[in-house]
Amino acid sequence: MKYLVLLVVFAAGYFAAHFGGRTAAADSERPTPANASIDMPGFLKVAQEASAHRESRRITEEEFLKMSREEGTIILDARSKEMYDLLHVKGAINLSFPDIDAVTLPKILPDKKARILIYCNNNFTAAPDAPGGREGAATEAFRPKRKVASLNISTYIALYAYDYRNVYELAPLTDLAKSKLTFESTPKVK
Repeated sequence: MKYLVLLVVFAAGYFAAHFGGRTAAADSERPTPANASIDMPGFLKVAQEASAHRESRRITEEEFLKMSREEGTIILDARSKEMYDLLHVKGAINLSFPDIDAVTLPKILPDKKARILIYCNNNFTAAPDAPGGREGAATEAFRPKRKVASLNISTYIALYAYDYRNVYELAPLTDLAKSKLTFESTPKVK
């Protein structure tokens, strides 16, 4: 029996070494391709700065409403165009998160000092009878993301990385049917 156990251990080690996946040591020896356009340490530094900046810029629904009515304020919806078209805060402009880049951002938001209000999927819960123009549109338009993947977080960090500092984020989770905000759908073009 003792020899059988040793044989099994030896065989497992042999097969793992010769036929298994790469080991962590082997992966650490593999050279990492350089890419001057990607900077993970820089991103993490900006994300930490943005996190500290964001703490005093998370606002209530009432503050969001008041600010949204003031001249020069921009409401930014960074969800996909499809979700934006289903239902969005009235007056919001859509700049889908993948389009927040060095070329598009200055065209859509040329004034880095303008006040920008952001919101995302995770700000709203939706019942089937919530505003939206058709049954279930509100539920579909504001599908929740994992809280660590909330679009507000990504959008805030991205805007901060492009030197937009006058950004405010809708903080609470609100039932769409009880929200004081006005919502609208984008009319379909026939």
